[in-house]
Formats: sequence, C-alpha cells, structure tokens
Amino acid sequence: MELSQIEKDFLKEIEKVESLEELQTLKVKYLGRKGALTQILRSLKELSLEERRKIGKEANLLKEKMEKLFLEKEKILKEIEERKKLEREKVDLTCPGKKISLGHLHPLSLVLREIKEIFRRMGFEVVEGPEIETCFYNFDALNVPEDHPARDLWSTLWLEKNYLLRTHTSPVQVRYLEKHQPPFRIIAPGRVFRHERTDAHHEIQFYQVEGLMVGKDVSLANFKAVILHFFKEFFKEKVEIRLRPSYFPFTEPSVEVDIRLSAKRKAQSAKEGEWLEVMGAGMVHPKVFEAARLNPLRWQGFAFGVGVDRLAMIKYKIPDIRLFYQGDLRFIRQF
Repeated sequence: MELSQIEKDFLKEIEKVESLEELQTLKVKYLGRKGALTQILRSLKELSLEERRKIGKEANLLKEKMEKLFLEKEKILKEIEERKKLEREKVDLTCPGKKISLGHLHPLSLVLREIKEIFRRMGFEVVEGPEIETCFYNFDALNVPEDHPARDLWSTLWLEKNYLLRTHTSPVQVRYLEKHQPPFRIIAPGRVFRHERTDAHHEIQFYQVEGLMVGKDVSLANFKAVILHFFKEFFKEKVEIRLRPSYFPFTEPSVEVDIRLSAKRKAQSAKEGEWLEVMGAGMVHPKVFEAARLNPLRWQGFAFGVGVDRLAMIKYKIPDIRLFYQGDLRFIRQF
C-alpha cells in the first residue's frame, strides 16, 4: 500500500472516531507492531539506497503527522468525556434531598432503655460491671460455696486463671457495696452467659437487670412497692403480683415474684388469669455485706434480678428467645 493511500484512509477514519477506545484501536492499526505504516518502515531495508531515503523521509513525516493528530484527537475526546461525566454527576440544588434510611433499635435496647428510665424516676442509679468476672465476685462474695451446683461446667463458662463469663449481674452489687457507703439504690443492667442448651426459652447469652437498695430500715415491703410500681409503668396497666418463698444463696429470706397479666397482655406461654414467674429477689444475705466489709447489723436491703429478654418476650408477645440474636432485620423492623 502506498503512503498516500495510507494517509488518505487514516484521515478518513480518525474523523469518525468517537471514543478513546476506538482511537486506541486505530492507533494500533496504523502505528502498532503490525500496523500499516510500521510495515512500510520495516520494508525499507529491501529497497535501494535512493528509494530508501525518499520513502523513509515521507514515511517518518507521515508518522509524525499521525502522532500529532492522535494527540489532538485524544485531548478532544477526553474533554468530551469529562463534560459527560460532569453532566452525569451534576446536582440540582433545587431538588428535594433523598431521605436517609434510619436504623432500627433492637427490641432488647428498647426494653433496656425503658427499664432504666422507670428506675431513674424512682431515684435509682444505673451502674455497670465487667462481663469477665473473677470467681470471688461471681460466687464467693455472694455466699456461693465451692461445692455449689452453680459452679459446675453445665452452668458456668470458665476461662483461664480463675476467670469466667459472669453467670448473673449480681457481682455488680458486691463491687458497688465495696466502694460506696449506704444508703443507696442502684440497678445494674448487662449481658450474662450460661452453659445452656438453646431452645425457645433458653439461650447461651441473655440480659439481666440487677437491683439493689440498701439502708438502715429497708424491707421487703419497700421491695414490693418498688417492683409493683415498676411493672405498672412497664406494662402501662394495673398488674397483680405475688411473692412466693424461694431460695437464693445471696438473699435471706428469698422470694420468687409472679405477675398476673390481663387478657390483652398475656404472654405466649401463659393462659388468661395464670400467674407467670418473672424474677427472683430477697433481702441481702449478711455474708454478702461481710464480703463487702459492711456491718450487716447496721445495714439491710433488698436485691432482685430480672431477665430483660423475658420481659421483652412478655411485653411484645415474642414466642422464641432466639429471635433476639439471629440478626433478622424483618424481626427488628417490627419495633
């Protein structure tokens, strides 16, 4: 192919190029290793000296012209693409903004917030403690001796060097008793861990709220008044309660607290008019005061523990505790 024909074809084709990809393809066609102009330059060695000088000069001039046109075309195409990009990304400030999708609070978070607010209004302080506890605070200081069944592997998740994942939030009351002088009233919400077989009503982790009120003349009558007011505020209706004798190592006397729900509020597992067990409580055992270096003859008080998951299941009629921990947004968005 003659140089004049190559130039003519090139000028015709470069005019039709509309993208950088097409431009690169055209460049390879004419100036690539197997390009039309490159082939002529490689064939110069087969010509005579006079022809080599003549055609070589014309070919190099054409090559410079092509490279110059490629650069000019590339600049034009880049400017066109930049304008298109700016057009795509242009923001119309007169248009209404896009609504940001907000997240959803977990039902356990909602219940915890409500519990804290109710007790704050009754003068209780909210305190927290570590989830990894020592044997002393989780058991010894709470009058749970070494041979107590609660220390068995089946209920306690042990770690190294006498540490464990706390099985209840009661250790927080001992830590608070050590550092504060009565009278006081506190609640201690938090996550606890048990070596449990999971089912609709049991989980390896769940949330508890520990309550503690200490003074010189605090009694179970005070506890009954506090907890009755709490349930009334929490369920937004009149709730009946009853106290049954029970046993806990860290309280004496100990009681189980039952509530009776209305027909509209009854839990999945309770029939209308049926009593439902919801918490354990009692008067703080003298040995707990002694472990915290307080005189049990001078101070007395009540303590209680209630499962947050349990209250949430009753309040929202949730049939399975495992729903709280599956991370299913279809479940969470209902709240």
